[in-house]
Amino acid sequence: MPRELLVQSQDGGTRTLPMQDKRRVTLGRAADNDLAYPDDPVLSRRHLAVEFDGDQWWAEDLGSKNGTSVNGNRISGRRKIGIGDRVTAGRVTLTLRDPVQETDHTVVFVAEVPGIETHGTQVSTNLEQVVGAGGGGGNDLEAALRTAPVVGTTRVQALLEAGRELAGHRPLPDLFKVILDLSVNSVGARRGIVMTLEGNELVPRAKRGENFLISRAVRDKILQSKDSLLILDTSQEEAFRSSMTIVQQRVKSFIAVPLQTKDKVIGLIYVDSPDIVRPFTKEDLTLLTVMANIAAVRIENARLVEVEQAERVMAKELEQAAEIQRNLLPKVSPPVLGLDVAGRSVACRSVGGDYFDYLTLPDNKLGILVGDVAGKGMSAALLMSSVQARAQVLAEENDDLGTFLTRLNRSVAINCPGNRFITLFGCTINPATGEFWYGNAGHNPPYLLRANGTVENLPAGGPVMGILKQVTYPAVKMQLGRGDVVVMFSDGVTEARALNDEEYGEDRLLMELQALRGQSAEHIVQAIFDSVERFMGDAPAGDDITLVVVRMS
Repeated sequence: MPRELLVQSQDGGTRTLPMQDKRRVTLGRAADNDLAYPDDPVLSRRHLAVEFDGDQWWAEDLGSKNGTSVNGNRISGRRKIGIGDRVTAGRVTLTLRDPVQETDHTVVFVAEVPGIETHGTQVSTNLEQVVGAGGGGGNDLEAALRTAPVVGTTRVQALLEAGRELAGHRPLPDLFKVILDLSVNSVGARRGIVMTLEGNELVPRAKRGENFLISRAVRDKILQSKDSLLILDTSQEEAFRSSMTIVQQRVKSFIAVPLQTKDKVIGLIYVDSPDIVRPFTKEDLTLLTVMANIAAVRIENARLVEVEQAERVMAKELEQAAEIQRNLLPKVSPPVLGLDVAGRSVACRSVGGDYFDYLTLPDNKLGILVGDVAGKGMSAALLMSSVQARAQVLAEENDDLGTFLTRLNRSVAINCPGNRFITLFGCTINPATGEFWYGNAGHNPPYLLRANGTVENLPAGGPVMGILKQVTYPAVKMQLGRGDVVVMFSDGVTEARALNDEEYGEDRLLMELQALRGQSAEHIVQAIFDSVERFMGDAPAGDDITLVVVRMS
């Protein structure tokens, strides 16, 4: 049965999901899916399932709003799928495939030698259970290391040398070369290769020799059973006697051992020899097994050092980026006579994709923009800053609001990545006359709280920005009176979730706003943020939160 799903998202991310032990995989926005994409607005909470029923794979649409397709054709209910079929839901594509059979031209895993599991000499990779040399079958590691000499040195000396060489702080590429040299030299091999597992793929890290043809059965024995394997003479082993790949390579004897830390296998070491002047021995197998354990620990430590260093650099860069973004957003409310204005934006990560801005217009008018870039993190923050810069430049043209939004969309769509879009609400207010124009590009419709206690929704508008260049956005005119309040917000407010996965919701927001009628804009902003925080409790923020309130004073 196929064992992998290749998972590809439109932001360029790719990963492989092993399917050996899985019969059903679900995809959707909800966190309890096997593949959860909470930032994909096209996905339903539970959108799609891929299932194996014993002899056949199926893709099943779980009643999603926007549908699922297989190889470009929309499906209804369940649909059979096979190797190579592409299942697309939202911005995610799943491809059913066989495991990777080949790493690169250096190493090819071949399907020969099916009987390998019953041939050769094996040794446990557990340091406390290393098989004794000379066929004695004991568990005494020191006895194994004291026995037959390795080429040019003793077994203990070989391990001491390995300890000294691996004790330094080398970068990983140099470390792999050292491990290979120690492995090949300690057992007198002619060729050798060190490979590490990256995801589900073995990647060569250092090699001596070319064109390694390794049995998949050998590979799987090392990686899955965690056993070391020695073949003394391939010509005498029934499983290898008819192997054309072995004949082509003239391999007489080989050793393959796992790179293992505790119970985790991170790769393997393979060495072989084309002659039988000195065939490998059980003592060589023991030595290389122990050496591989030492090397695996050193590799993991080196990787941790690299990861920690990269995280420190990334943390510093994110801190600087967050400071820059905070400086881009308004720090104080604009001093416009007749208006009480307050706004705040809090990113759920160091940087975010939410945006708001104030535009000073002629005749004491005020323009306000509230937006949300699809996605989170650095990419969303960069796109947000680009939108802000374009908006500020276009605002100087003094166009009407509809023309401004239309030109802004055209400018954004030209340079917007294919997997990104922006929702945006814009308005202009004349505090002297109460004239209020607004336009919406796929953003959450704001609320208008009248001074008499009634609440109006402002739903009119067009599609999201950044996708269709030729869209024309209309602007709607309304009249504001003294005490009226306009509340603009991002979906991070209404979609905030508690630990039980309940959403804050628009009904709860409306109840809070009606209770706050008559309060100042700053008081309303603070009270809503406090309400959302209380509702979420200890649950982590899942999205940026932005709120702008304007009150006719």
